[in-house]
Formats: sequence, structure tokens, C-alpha cells
Amino acid sequence: MKSFTQHTGLVAPMDRANVDTDMIIPKQFLKSIKRTGFGKNLFDELRYLDEGQPDQDCTGRPLNPDFELNHSRYQGASILLTRSNFGCGSSREHAPWALDDYGFRCLIAPSFADIFYNNCFKNGILPVVLSEEEVETLFQQMYANEGYQLAVDLAAQTVTTPDGQVFTFEIDNFRKHCLLEGLDDIGLTLEQSDAIKAYEARRREEAPWLFDALTP
Repeated sequence: MKSFTQHTGLVAPMDRANVDTDMIIPKQFLKSIKRTGFGKNLFDELRYLDEGQPDQDCTGRPLNPDFELNHSRYQGASILLTRSNFGCGSSREHAPWALDDYGFRCLIAPSFADIFYNNCFKNGILPVVLSEEEVETLFQQMYANEGYQLAVDLAAQTVTTPDGQVFTFEIDNFRKHCLLEGLDDIGLTLEQSDAIKAYEARRREEAPWLFDALTP
């Protein structure tokens, strides 16, 4: 998993509340579990004027000119600014996969749905919770300034605006450690590989018949 320490990036808006996971990545794209290739279908129903299908070439599909991420000023954005309860709905892990594959490293909102929030950390994305007032300030600044960027520092737990205004955010220490070190559940387990190998060797000596039963 990719670690997250510090990141400065262009900000794009998703200026609506209660964006559910089916809006983030519609259900027809959930057949694959490769974790990659979902970026082209991120916000598919908002992004395109036709209905998308799995494995479809999206280069010729008609774009919705009113959708924010289709505007030239937000191309290459890596920080998504949105409203409350982002990621509600079903628990599909494809939602953070799609956001990551598109290029988003950080999400900023007043609140996130719990399961989606947890899934972000497991996939190298930092979800930052700021107050409604702070998020509104960022929206206003972003709309007023094309090319608006934010600097996010996980270690310091800060979001810094171009004019030097600093917002602080809270984060669970364990989640923070895992994201700083780039550790998902498998990575955490592999940190204990020596202890696991020692246990298996000891069990083989204590109960060899268990292992004999597994030998073809």
C-alpha cells in the first residue's frame, strides 16, 4: 500500500452532500477485484451522458459539460473537496479503488460514512474531517482561485492553504501510523513474519501429526 506523509495537490470540488458509493463507482463495474482500472468510471453517471459498461473504451464517450471534474481547471486534481456524509450507501471497497486509480490521494469533508472512511485508510487514501465552516471556507477560496492547491501534512495533522491559513484535523493514532508507513492489513501481518515462522516451527515439533496430515 502507498504511504501518505505529505501531499500538495490541486483541489477539485464535489459540491454535494450524501454522495453514496454507487455514485462514486456504479454497480455494473463491481465484477473485477483487480483494484486497478476503475478511475475511468469514477462518478460514471455524473461524468458521462451515456450509460457506461464494464471494459468499455471511455475515450469516445460524451462528457457531461456541467460535471465539475470534466472542467479543464480541475484536470490533474489529487485532492477532492466535498460535503457531509461522503461515501454513504453500500460498503463496496471499489469506491476508494476508483478514487485512488483516478489520482486522488486526499479527501476533505465535514464527515464520511464509517465503512468508507475505514476503507480509505486501507487503500492509501487520507480522509480529512474538517468542520462545516472550514470546508465552506475552502470551497469559497477554491472557486475564487483557479489552480487552487492545498498542502496536507499527515504527521502534523494540518491542511494549509496557499495564503498560509492552517486547519488542523484529528485522526486515530493507529490509522495514522499505518498510513504513514504504508501498512494495510497484510502489511501489518507481515511485520510479524518472524514470530509467525517461529510459532509454526514450534507447533511442528509439538504436534507433528497435524503437519503430516497436510503432506500429500
